[in-house]
Parts: sequence; structure tokens; C-alpha cells
Amino acid sequence: MSVGIESINLYAGPSFIPVRTIFEERGLDLERFNNLMMVNKSMGLPCEDTVTNAVNAAKPIVDQLSAEDKGRIELVITASESGLDFGKSLSTYIHDYLGLNRNCRLFELKQACYGGTAALHMAASFIASGASPGAKALVIASDVARAAAKKTYAEVSQAVGAVAMLVSDKPDILELDWGATGYYGYEVMDTCRPLPEIETGDPDLSLLSYLDCLENSYKNYTERVDEADFRETFDYLVFHTPFAGMVKGGHRKMMRDLYRLKPDLIEADFARRVSPSIQHCVQVGNIYSATVYMALCSLLDNGEINNVKRLGIFSYGSGCSSEFYSGIVTPDSKRKIKQMNIQQQLSRRYPLNMDEYDRLLDLNLEWIFGVQNKTVDVAPFSAMYEHYFEGRNMLVLDKVTEFHREYRFS
Repeated sequence: MSVGIESINLYAGPSFIPVRTIFEERGLDLERFNNLMMVNKSMGLPCEDTVTNAVNAAKPIVDQLSAEDKGRIELVITASESGLDFGKSLSTYIHDYLGLNRNCRLFELKQACYGGTAALHMAASFIASGASPGAKALVIASDVARAAAKKTYAEVSQAVGAVAMLVSDKPDILELDWGATGYYGYEVMDTCRPLPEIETGDPDLSLLSYLDCLENSYKNYTERVDEADFRETFDYLVFHTPFAGMVKGGHRKMMRDLYRLKPDLIEADFARRVSPSIQHCVQVGNIYSATVYMALCSLLDNGEINNVKRLGIFSYGSGCSSEFYSGIVTPDSKRKIKQMNIQQQLSRRYPLNMDEYDRLLDLNLEWIFGVQNKTVDVAPFSAMYEHYFEGRNMLVLDKVTEFHREYRFS
């Protein structure tokens, strides 16, 4: 049985700010700007949260399904480190606002930025089991940034967004190489969210952990897949991309360690096999559990896929857990993702100045985990709301009543 991703879509927020603007206004060292390889950072509005991001990513997929196919969605998994309740999963809200069949498993999982991959493989295993022939699963990785200390380099990469994936036995987007996967994990305190309003960590330790996991998850892959070769087996590489400079460093280390290549050959390989996957990422920033699948969307939008291509995919989540796996894409994959108009949606975002950006940071903090009773007042961000949401039938947060979040379509 072929199993994998049938459809995929990215939602990357309604507004953005140039990363260089943050550097200049915060007085950060511009010599580090080029190393990040970032252009813009997506921002959300106070009328958004992980539920609205998830629904706005998934709705274009669900709306394209026939009533029969929509009714075969029997599993909804949300992957997030931005939950809204200690007990109630985001999936319950998402399932409701997408109007899905009630004969459906709904739950949420968490492992930092690796969560989306854990959910994808769990869903694929359900499909492959044949327990419910013809069933489909909806996997949504959705996250929002929490406040980092201003004037730090962490602030510039933290973004908002979601990627939705329909998983089935019709893998029109990505067919998984079944069993071709390597994983690696251990306990490390590189990043964390110890309080509802903050995320923190050790960026140097996080970089070292990322590189260690890339090396060892790929090593585990080679132990399971005969004759696998990092340079020759994969037509393209897709990495978890908290910022593109980290991906470039990871790729460079692997090519040096495995092949002792000179810098010009490594650079050429990066441009050919990796660069297409980071084009969306440099316009958005880190969206945590969804980031590696934003990179997959970018590869499909920007890569030259004129025949069957094999991808090597590296997923990493702080704390830490990682996986290197593979799959194939085809020209049909590229044609199908074009229906989602992802680049057009990125271009629609509202451009923020620094005053608007700082104001949103403050307003968004009023809507973190634990709000009991509150109604959204659109007035303080009306220009942004009208620019992106007004009349577009997208989900937005309306109010919270006794902790219950209530939403509406714009």
C-alpha cells in the first residue's frame, strides 16, 4: 500500500515585519544578520491563536473534498507546543469548525518542533494498518510564538503559522518510503516554554543539539536503508528551518564530514538541493512544529520537479527528538500544491512598521493560555484586520467565555 500526504497547505499569518528592521530598531549586531539568512518574520493578530491558524491552514484542503471523502476523515491530530488548555486538545475546536464527521479520533501531541513529524508518522501508520480501509487522517501542526526578551537574537526568528496535511493511501503530495527512517533523541534543555508567556533557552546548545541529531538520525537511517548515500540518494533535502542559516550550517557539516568537499562544491550542492526548500521559510520565520512542512511546501513550489524525485527530510524538536526519513514527489505533487496559492497568500500579508509590531506584541500577550472571560476588540488593529481578514471567510477568535473559546468566520 502507498501511504503519505494527499494534500498540504501552509497558513503563515496576516502580517510581517522585515527582520532587518528589528535588528536596526533593537540595536542588534548587523554582522549577525546575514548569518541568519532571514528576510521577514510573520506576526499574528489578537484575534488569532493556534486554533484559527490550524483551521485556516486546513479549510482549503477540506473544502476541496467531496462529501464522501470528507466523511472518511477518521483521525485528527494536532501537533503544537502552544496549547490553550491542560486537558482539552486543540483538535476538538478544529474538528468542530471544519464540520467533520463525529466518528473521529481527536487528540493532540507535543514534542517541540518535532511534533508535526510524530503526528504524520502516527497518522500514516493508522492508514497503513488497514484497520479502516479508505480512511483519511488530518494532521495539523500549529504554533504561535511566545515573547522572547527583546533585543535578543531569538526574537527575530519566532513566528506564527500552521501546516495542514491530509494523510491517506493516495499520496499525491509525498509518498513515504515505508520503513526508511532513522531517529535519535535524548534529554537536553536547549529551549523550553516554562511559563505561558515566555519561551527561552540556550541558542548555542540548541545549535549543537540540532547538528548532533542531524548526524545521528541520518546515521540511523543508513543502518536501516542499504546503500543510502547523503549526496547521491536524495534529489532534494528538506530540513527543519528555524532560520535558514542553521540549515546551511547543518548541510555544510554533513558534506564536510561525509565527503571532505571543498567550500565551492558544498555551496553548489546547497544551491541545487536545499535552497528551493527555504524560500518560504526566509519570508516567515520559525513556526515550530510546522516548520519542516513549510519547507516541504517551499520545495514543491520552487523546486524543479519534472519527474519522480526522492527527498531526504530532517525533523528536529528541542528537548530533544529528531528523525531523518525519505519519500518521493512527482510533477503531480507540484501541480497540486499550486492550487493552494501559497506565495500569493504570503504576498497578501500586511507590512508592519516597528511601532505596529511592538503594539501587536503587547496586545497578543493579553490572549495567552489561561484567559477566562474576554471579548476581542478589533479597533486597535483594524487596519491589519481589514487588510487580511475582512470578508474572506477565515476563522478568527471572537471571545472567551468561562475559558471556552468562541470563534467566527470573517
